[in-house]
Amino acid sequence: MDPRRLRLLLELSRLGSMHEVAAELGTTTSSVSQGIAALAREVGTPLVEPDGRRVRLTPAGHRLAEHAGTILAAVDAARLDLDPAAEPAGILRVAGFATAIRRSLLPVIEDLARSRPGVEVRVHEHEPPEAFDLLARDAVDLALTYDYNVAPASWSRDHEVTPLWEMDWGLGVPSHEHRAPFATYADRDWIVNSRNTADEEVLRMLASMAGFAPRVVHRIDSLELVDDLVVAGRGIALLPRGRASRRGVKVLPLTDPRVRLRAYAVTRRGRRSWPPLRAVVERLAGH
Repeated sequence: MDPRRLRLLLELSRLGSMHEVAAELGTTTSSVSQGIAALAREVGTPLVEPDGRRVRLTPAGHRLAEHAGTILAAVDAARLDLDPAAEPAGILRVAGFATAIRRSLLPVIEDLARSRPGVEVRVHEHEPPEAFDLLARDAVDLALTYDYNVAPASWSRDHEVTPLWEMDWGLGVPSHEHRAPFATYADRDWIVNSRNTADEEVLRMLASMAGFAPRVVHRIDSLELVDDLVVAGRGIALLPRGRASRRGVKVLPLTDPRVRLRAYAVTRRGRRSWPPLRAVVERLAGH
């Protein structure tokens, strides 16, 4: 059914005459009559009947007019929701890794609660491969991901990528140890991420440059659990510098080469005109 014809019927139910409907909508009585007749053909039943020199709605016309109010309100809401100039409102689904959620997204959510209360952000904690899969399936609207400067990500042509921030990474060892050439760690057990291979790729590259193949023993997602294993002497790992690690863990700098994690906000190409998504990405980029 054509929404324009539904509006004619709705106005007829309110105003009672085609002449008044024409005056209200800035058209002609003939156009109103033709639109109602076309709508009756679309639904397959008469919608108006003669009432002296005027017309009145049939029982089917009254029922359809009630539906028309709901339908047209939904159409107007959809247009407003998708209007790039409209006030942001709607549910935004974000998949991201824990550090970016804490560092970048939570402050944005707090800001939106004050300045854009119509935007509801729903958070899903995922590593980049999982987040990219969700983004590709339209299960989320925004992915917060990362790569390393020495192991850059390969972006799809379908992605729009906004750099957010960078963080130095180093070598997490028990606090009593001192900085030493990377090759001296050849006989140690190593801990890598269980849900993303990026840090393992960096580790294997650094180890290859130092002349050894690392013995990866543990695969752990939680940085806090990595800290626990390091303190317990069960392995060493690449960890972010500047983070409040558990007491007993020291993060030594890596300088040759320097290793930096780089965080990004990633969307599907062409989606950022949606006001809630644009509002969140702009705030993320500003933090």
